[in-house]
Amino acid sequence: MRAGGRQPVVVVGSGVAGLTVALSTAGRDVLMVTRGERGRSGSTPLAQGGIAAPWHDRDSPMLHARDTVNAGCGVNNDSAVDVLTDGARSAIEWLIYHGVQFDAGIGGLALCLEGGHSLPRILHAGGDASGRAIAEALTSRASHSAHIQWREYTEVAGLVMADGCVRGVSLTGIDGRTEVVESDAVVLATGGMGALYRWSSNPAESDGTGLALGILAGAEVADLEFVQFHPTLLRPQKETVGTRLHLVSEAVRGAGGRLIDSSNAFIMDGVHPSRDLAPRDVVARRVWEVLTGGDDVFLDARCVGDEWPKRFPGIFAACMQHGVDPRATPIPVVPAPHFHMGGLRTDLQGATSVSGLYAVGEVACTGVHGANRLASNSLLEGVVFGRRLGARLGSPEVLSGDACVTGDSYAVSSKGLADGLAGEFRERVTEALGPARHKDGMIALRNWINDAPGVSDARQAIVIKAILDAALARSVSLGAHFRTDTSRPEKHAAPAAEPQEPLQASEPA
Repeated sequence: MRAGGRQPVVVVGSGVAGLTVALSTAGRDVLMVTRGERGRSGSTPLAQGGIAAPWHDRDSPMLHARDTVNAGCGVNNDSAVDVLTDGARSAIEWLIYHGVQFDAGIGGLALCLEGGHSLPRILHAGGDASGRAIAEALTSRASHSAHIQWREYTEVAGLVMADGCVRGVSLTGIDGRTEVVESDAVVLATGGMGALYRWSSNPAESDGTGLALGILAGAEVADLEFVQFHPTLLRPQKETVGTRLHLVSEAVRGAGGRLIDSSNAFIMDGVHPSRDLAPRDVVARRVWEVLTGGDDVFLDARCVGDEWPKRFPGIFAACMQHGVDPRATPIPVVPAPHFHMGGLRTDLQGATSVSGLYAVGEVACTGVHGANRLASNSLLEGVVFGRRLGARLGSPEVLSGDACVTGDSYAVSSKGLADGLAGEFRERVTEALGPARHKDGMIALRNWINDAPGVSDARQAIVIKAILDAALARSVSLGAHFRTDTSRPEKHAAPAAEPQEPLQASEPA
């Protein structure tokens, strides 16, 4: 499986970031490795909110960049933000070329408003099924690309190292057999770590495995303390630990939905100038505060009325399945982990500090999101930075990993938690590393991880210990990292526009 004598690029993960890398790596073979079935694994098919881009003639990359930095509390990597926002329109055009059909309005593509955005710039596909539409289109194209081969239902057991460089991967198939694939370019596109919490919007695969492997290989990390909680997930009827909750998209609040408590009071009034469309960290903390105070929180979106089944079909179906008709009844919600801003530190073309190892998407950290990701920038990140990494890996120039040709090979790998410990682990992580954190709680979690038999060397523990180290080191609150044992003046982002009907693009797609 070699083109021109070069080893294949191994892409671990088949979400939008991994698929984009594979499709953009022209002139070189690619091996796609996915834990489940192609097109159905990872977080991408679950994404509802859409993809951000300054598409309207009233918008611009500069305004998009401003909103991104405001949401990120000003600690974003400005160069990464410029790459993201300058490349947004091209990313949309690339997705359209590859078969993604975005929702149309009068005169062009429909643009919606989400929290933290100063203008409507969110493009959707299939209403609230944007991620699924993108995943299906890119998977179809990748499945028909001669340079891409697949390993479905396959786990990455470890990274093969030699002389301090990554030289391949050790794979375990569904039959338990192990296969070693040599490669001087291994791309981790494994997503986040939300499944390490009690509840999450993420699938079970988002357990931090890629991040753990990178840490074990010696890769530098960045911004690990910044874990974004989505403020509105459909609260389950049963308190089942480890459940993936159905996300109630920010677009519902963009359509006029309001957060209320059990007495019908608007809980965001007086909290932030943008009220229910404040940045996610602000809204999530407020919902968490009300819930931990013993009250319930609901999203009242009855204003959408009879448009519910058409405008938000997936959310509507999930609500009805849980016995809630959102046309007539407010939706019970709870905050839960949604996106990890931190990850393996990379340059603007996806290279980590370990030669031969690359990362893209949620497992990576370019610094583009700062302390808090702006809504709907994640799918965009996967496409923009995935295309850049694909172009790099497909280049005929010598890769950094090619310099590592000596030394004995060895594998870095980690085991998972025993089933009997997973539930308690998630509960403790949620309490210590939730939307609001306290030094004592974080130290107690770290001590428990170090002392509990069978925990400290598990891959889940490797990730959480790294996050704890970063969270304890940042003694002041910032963005998604909020310390209750210290204080600082709140820095609010620029107010978002008031909820309004979606703008329509000035030109047809």
